[in-house]
Amino acid sequence: MDAASVTLSVGDYVFFSIMGICVVFFALILLMCIIKIMTFSPKKAEEPAAAGAGAAGGAAAPAADKPLAPGTAGDLKLYDTDPRDAAMIMAIVADELKKPLNELRFISIREVK
Repeated sequence: MDAASVTLSVGDYVFFSIMGICVVFFALILLMCIIKIMTFSPKKAEEPAAAGAGAAGGAAAPAADKPLAPGTAGDLKLYDTDPRDAAMIMAIVADELKKPLNELRFISIREVK
């Protein structure tokens, strides 16, 4: 009996169709779970790393004469930019990101000519 002479009944076709659909849905559910796990765990892993980097960055920076105000993120360097324009840029970025300004850290602002 060779493969060309095998005939399948309608019930076999229905069974194989249902099994194929089940395999596809199982793979989709498995991928969904993997994506949920991958998006959940890096956020938790970045918080301690960011806190450690902030503490290390603060220790490596030269000591300022005055302590920083609560909620500030350090010094901002302006290159060829007016302080008024820099404040406007920071406000626009905070508005677009829908984040409070004290949660953002701006390192430097440079005018592109």
